[in-house]
Amino acid sequence: MKTKEMKKGGYEYIPGVMQYSGGVSSLPGFQIVRVRFMQPVPMEIGFQRIATHLQQAGRPKTSFCACELRSPGQFTQAGFEEFNRNYANTLRDWQIMKGNDNPVARSNVCPAVNAPDSPSFHAFCYTVEAEANEQSFVIAGSGEAPEGKGNYADVAISHGDISASGIRSKAEFVLGEMERRMSFFQSGWSSTTAVQLYTVYDAHHVLVKEMSERKVLEHGITWYNCRPPVIGLDFEMDCRRVFEENVLL
Repeated sequence: MKTKEMKKGGYEYIPGVMQYSGGVSSLPGFQIVRVRFMQPVPMEIGFQRIATHLQQAGRPKTSFCACELRSPGQFTQAGFEEFNRNYANTLRDWQIMKGNDNPVARSNVCPAVNAPDSPSFHAFCYTVEAEANEQSFVIAGSGEAPEGKGNYADVAISHGDISASGIRSKAEFVLGEMERRMSFFQSGWSSTTAVQLYTVYDAHHVLVKEMSERKVLEHGITWYNCRPPVIGLDFEMDCRRVFEENVLL
């Protein structure tokens, strides 16, 4: 499998499942910018605010390349599929997505406390024109299950096992998936500017050993008290190499 170009957006992407790509990387002449909302913004209003921001920045909607979502609680498999269909419809309206080929990278996690009332935007990324050709990328979130294999719970690593060894097994799979995706962009952990972890379970032993040995923690890690989006998953990560980040009130 090779990356595909989203020329209208100024980035390339790793083909993935219908709901998101495996990750995005800026094409020559472009850089990725990340914008975080101060508080989660409900999906419909969030898309409107993103469209306004892109217009003010002089960028087309097709420059929208990644997002980070927050949901009230974990979805059933059927509920997740319904949510993804509604989300994808906007990407089609924005002429980003054709059919089921979705170039936009995404994470979608569920805060254990102070969760939003409905699926909401936490952050988003888009491309801007840039003279420097310094690579920037965003790797989509991955839980401890292979994608495109049907029901996540049926193929989850160490399903239901939240012991120290179970969390380690989940982490090893997710770390390997992050590395596999970064390899599409000829990159690794030393290239990242931010790494994010989402789990409500004790993962300190994973940070001390597995992540330290892989040099994941060179620039630190942000650990969110969140669950992955689908019932049956317990451990998720994403990472990025982005040099400009802003906050919207």
